[in-house]
Amino acid sequence: MNQLVNIFKLLSDETRLRILVLLYQQDLCVCQLSGILDVSQPKISKGLSKLRDMNLVLDKRKEKFVFYSLKNENSILLNSLKNISDTLDFYPQLVMDQSRLVEKEKYLNQCCVDSNE
Repeated sequence: MNQLVNIFKLLSDETRLRILVLLYQQDLCVCQLSGILDVSQPKISKGLSKLRDMNLVLDKRKEKFVFYSLKNENSILLNSLKNISDTLDFYPQLVMDQSRLVEKEKYLNQCCVDSNE
């Protein structure tokens, strides 16, 4: 029962919910999530940390970036995200996030600015 309660606690936070909906669609790095959601990088990282602590996401380093993906083991979460994705038109903020997802490469290029420049 605790797992179920914890999943819904996670989903009750708007930023974490938006992150999960995007990760349900594809792997993304922190800077892409920050750009797409127009939310600060520290807030995205905090949300991802909670998701990682609950063993819901994986992180994988690719060159200088760390990409996050959903783990496929939690059927409650995956079914919830599928239902949300299937009815996306009812959620204007999620529709906006979806439309910005196509610009994900733009945000990736802004991610790791060399501090020596």
